[in-house]
Amino acid sequence: MTAELVRGQNHTLPQTRLEIRVSAGTPVVAGATLGDERGTVRGVEWIAHPGSPQLPGLEVSQQAAADHRLAVDLEALPAGAHRVTVLLALPVGAGGPVRFGAVPAPFVSVTGLDGTEIATFTLTDLDAESAVSALELYRRQDAWKVRAVGQGYAGGLAEMLADQGVTDPAALAGSIQEAVTRGLARSVAPPPPRTPEADRVRHATGSADHRPTAPPPAAPEPPEPLADPATTGPAHTAQPHTTQPHTAPGPAAGGPSAAGASAGGPINYAHPRRQHAAPPSPPPAAPPAQPGQPAQPVAGDATGWSMDERLYNQIWGMFEDLARAVAAYRSAVDFAESRMDQELDRALSDPRNRIGGAGDRAREAARAKRDELASRAREALDRDLAQLAAEAAVVEPALPAAYAGWGNPVWHAHRIPMEIPMALRIGDLHLPERTDLRIPLLVRLPLERGMWVDSGRAASESAALMDTDRLRRLAMETAVAHAARLLAVYPPGEFAVHVIDPAGSAAGPLAPLVEAGVLAGPPAAGPGGVASVLAHLTRRVDLVQMAVRARAADSLPPDLDTGEQLLVVNDFPHGFDDRAVTQLRYLADEGPAVGVHLLMVADREEASAYGPVLDPLWRSLLRITPVADSHLADPWVGHAWTYEPLTIPPGSRVLEQVLAAVAEARRAAGR
Repeated sequence: MTAELVRGQNHTLPQTRLEIRVSAGTPVVAGATLGDERGTVRGVEWIAHPGSPQLPGLEVSQQAAADHRLAVDLEALPAGAHRVTVLLALPVGAGGPVRFGAVPAPFVSVTGLDGTEIATFTLTDLDAESAVSALELYRRQDAWKVRAVGQGYAGGLAEMLADQGVTDPAALAGSIQEAVTRGLARSVAPPPPRTPEADRVRHATGSADHRPTAPPPAAPEPPEPLADPATTGPAHTAQPHTTQPHTAPGPAAGGPSAAGASAGGPINYAHPRRQHAAPPSPPPAAPPAQPGQPAQPVAGDATGWSMDERLYNQIWGMFEDLARAVAAYRSAVDFAESRMDQELDRALSDPRNRIGGAGDRAREAARAKRDELASRAREALDRDLAQLAAEAAVVEPALPAAYAGWGNPVWHAHRIPMEIPMALRIGDLHLPERTDLRIPLLVRLPLERGMWVDSGRAASESAALMDTDRLRRLAMETAVAHAARLLAVYPPGEFAVHVIDPAGSAAGPLAPLVEAGVLAGPPAAGPGGVASVLAHLTRRVDLVQMAVRARAADSLPPDLDTGEQLLVVNDFPHGFDDRAVTQLRYLADEGPAVGVHLLMVADREEASAYGPVLDPLWRSLLRITPVADSHLADPWVGHAWTYEPLTIPPGSRVLEQVLAAVAEARRAAGR
């Protein structure tokens, strides 16, 4: 039976390998400290946080999220550690809440590796506090217990760390928040929250349900529980999902119990981003499965009001399923390695086993057990990957143009739409466990943040092997292709593209846009051209902001283009003076809210002379690359995903055909 704790209450823990699950309703930083018998933290090496997420026997998430899952192995803690304190803090400078009193009460549960709750605690009565010591696990007379703490700190993370005896807590708190900021900058933004009436549930046979259902979080960080590494593949059917209270696990890598599941039952692959209001018609039914076989995947196997919305949610579901399946596999392998090391240490700590065959037999037994656990985890992962690959093979051909790659035939029959789609595909993502399983990277429309195409050779190994001029041309071609996709999915006249090319070095890559006549004006060159375009767009942002604040949209000048605006900047910061840099930062910060977006092609090293002044600019933009690079993180587990840019098939004229269709649609609409 689950113990529902109140402040100060404790409960005996029946096992030493645990998960601590946090559901906060808004992105929070989760960490943990180790304490000695008096509760003192001996140093930074006893603190797990996003910048240093792993300690012996303890692992936390690498980024801020609304839901977390912390893995704890009490037997593997360092010698002298008698206490584990779980800490929560609100991110600084992330634009979110600054006190816990303004967000839903965080909920913390201590569970076994199978998801069974042992104890829960809801942190109520918080107000001005921006950091809180949630609960602690402590050793008492050779037994471990959990105590509900709920001690808040208005002084934030630094005050909380100081209370635990940490030396120079302000510096450590600053480094933690900096690591969180970096994590947020590289994380792919999850879809906005949905209503919880419907979701997708997948079924598997002969395996344990390591992912209990979870209530939808109230804020934009998604996660659901991780996949059980020992489950069978993610065959699924679309069914309504009924949530259960107090089970909201989150994005840290899941418990390493990979190898041993026993009970059968439904595996819940649902996540909050696939939750919708009930659609007017059900999603397509999967073909009936053969006895003992998983259901066949179908395109649109998610809820939504339209097929595009169903496909959008299905893709995000596949993204999360793959992230969690791989996280469970990696966690299982790590556990197998850790267990082997512990067994070898115990066996060889006896001097009698160091001589003769006893030590060799102990090593062989430990390694055989490690290999068995890792093999079983890999078998489960392969089943999951096979099911996801089958789903991807069905989904890809069914995608609309906005979600499809350039090689999809849908682009050859594309017609300019009369309303914008939900999202736009800007590339593919994959993990090293199966590189041919690609997940489309979709960004919501209208764009919520700008993009930066990194033209630097230090960006990745692939870029380092490429000639500088070729890499820069490829980066600009990537930007042009993205601009063309945006023009093609917006109704005629509702999206304008401006270009700044200070030295005129991008004439070749820009030729398709210029020749099609789809730019708002000729590419701006020289300091005068840079200043003119920036002044025009800055004025537009100012006017629209004032009109919105005054609720006087009808007072805008008649010559003001109220459609979405995209500014493509080549070779930044060449041709930019201090004033122009300030205006560009202003557009990056304020523009997206009023329909002005940035698409920059730049090498960060060339802008190093500006120092930290430009750090907020780089962080505000979604970094993509013209070649494959592992720099993006998912919002659930924080894997480093390899980003593959969309490429136009060799010899194809699809880009020119699409831009010609845009120009023709504009002429037909009189724009």
